[in-house]
Amino acid sequence: MNFLGQPLTSQDLSLIQEVVTTCDGLSRAELANTVCELMGWKRPLGSLKGRECGELLGKLELRGLLRLPDKRAGRPIGSRTEVPMTKLGEPGTPLVGSTRSLGRIELKQARTEQERRWFRELIGRYHYLGHAVPMGAHVRYLVFASEPQKAIVGCVQFSSASWHMAVRDRWIGWDEVTRVRNLRHVINNSRFILMPWVRVKNLASHVLSLALRQVADDWLQRYGVRPLLAETFVDPARFAGTIYRAANWIELGMTTGWGCRDRASEREGAAPKMVFAYPLIPDAIRQLRER
Repeated sequence: MNFLGQPLTSQDLSLIQEVVTTCDGLSRAELANTVCELMGWKRPLGSLKGRECGELLGKLELRGLLRLPDKRAGRPIGSRTEVPMTKLGEPGTPLVGSTRSLGRIELKQARTEQERRWFRELIGRYHYLGHAVPMGAHVRYLVFASEPQKAIVGCVQFSSASWHMAVRDRWIGWDEVTRVRNLRHVINNSRFILMPWVRVKNLASHVLSLALRQVADDWLQRYGVRPLLAETFVDPARFAGTIYRAANWIELGMTTGWGCRDRASEREGAAPKMVFAYPLIPDAIRQLRER
C-alpha cells in the first residue's frame, strides 16, 4: 500500500498498528492526527494530512491489519446544513442591464462567521443543490457589485477535486501514482450562483473569469498548494453549460453516473453530468503529468 503516492514500509505499518492499539480512547480523527504527527505527514503550511490518513486507516482496517474504534456521531461530508433565514438573504433590488452598469465586481472570501452564515443562507435558499458540507479544502466567495450601490450578486465555491473521474483522468493522461500525488493541484468549482433577482447579460461568465484569476493565489495562501486546474460538473437536465463555455472552460465529456465521493468509498447513484475543466496556467497538464 501507499500513502499519497509514497509506499508504506513494514516499519511504517508497525508504527501505525502500535498507535491504534496503544492509544485506546482516541477517536478515529485523533488517531489519524497522531499518526500524521509521528510520520511527519503535513501540508506545506504545516497542517496535518488527517483526512487522507483517516482514509488510509480505513483501508488498513478493511484488510484486517488493524481495528479502529467505532465511528462517533458527526456531520458527514455532503450532509445538508441548517440554513439561516435572515434579512441578509431576502431578495434585493432587481438588477438588469449590462455588466458595466454594475461598476466594479468584487469577490470577497467568506472568512468571518457572519460571512460564512451569509454564504450558507444564500446557497441554501437559492442554489438548486442547496448548501452541503464541502469535501476537503475549500474557498468560498461572496460576489458584490459596486453600482448603483454595493449589493450582493452571487456566490462561488471551490473545493477539493473528485478523487476519481475517468473522463478527466484520461484527458490529463496521468497514471495512478501521479494522480494520487498531484490531485491536490486540482480544485472543483462545486457551487456557483447569481442571485435570482440579478439578470445581467454576460455577468456569469465575467464572475467565473474573475474567480479563476483570484482563486489560485487565495488557495495557495490558505493551503500552501497552488492549484493548476479547475473542474466542474453541469447537470444537462437543467443547464447547457453555456456560461462555462463562454468563460473558455473545456468540455471533457460525461461522468459515468456515479457520485463523486470515492475518497470515502461512498459512491452514490446519480445522473451523468457534463464535465468541464479550465487550466489555470498554460502548461498545467504537463505539470500534472510530470510533477
